[in-house]
Amino acid sequence: MRTRVKICCIASIEEARIAIAAGADALGLVARMPSGPGPIPDATIASIAAAVPPPVATFLLAAETRATAIAAHVRATRPSVVQIVSHIDPAEAARLAALIPEVRRVQVVHVEGPEALAMIPDHAPHVHAFLLDSGRPNAPIAELGGTGRAHDWAISAAFVAASERPVFLAGGLTPDNVGEAIRRVRPFGLDLCSGVRRDGRLDARRLAAFMAAVGQADAGRSDRE
Repeated sequence: MRTRVKICCIASIEEARIAIAAGADALGLVARMPSGPGPIPDATIASIAAAVPPPVATFLLAAETRATAIAAHVRATRPSVVQIVSHIDPAEAARLAALIPEVRRVQVVHVEGPEALAMIPDHAPHVHAFLLDSGRPNAPIAELGGTGRAHDWAISAAFVAASERPVFLAGGLTPDNVGEAIRRVRPFGLDLCSGVRRDGRLDARRLAAFMAAVGQADAGRSDRE
């Protein structure tokens, strides 16, 4: 099984091209957020999404908590996937599925403890995948991603084992630790931002090192299986 890779915080068409050339399966486009790196204007998100060729997916990172607001944001930017970075009410997730059934939906779960697994039965019927991250949505200024911190991978591994939906792993991933992350968590995909950037810009060398480490870990995983 090949581990998919999503490169987040893409800021321009040029960064998108760098990520695609390195073998990225998906690109993350960060909209307005209460905190964290990488937000770009909706007009820029729309232009990048329009320029990215299939089969590479474009993920809009949306912080809204109401289905109508998320759907409007998706219609304004036209990504292929919406990544819901807030812990929205399951009823809103159901409404969103009805409003934009043609757009794939990924629910972020911020792993602060074992209670993260309780989100699976409530949200799985309404989304196509989960993404495990290290934010703190209830902090005084909400952290909804881009923290550069790893969380407890034992909880992530339990989440992957319990979920029938594909699961992406995010939070503090680098070329040095991604092999261990794949071995321990066995995610469908990986998501990262700061681990492949230098001085705020996507770094082609760091990205190449990360992709090589993922390939090496996948090869070892295939040998064991």
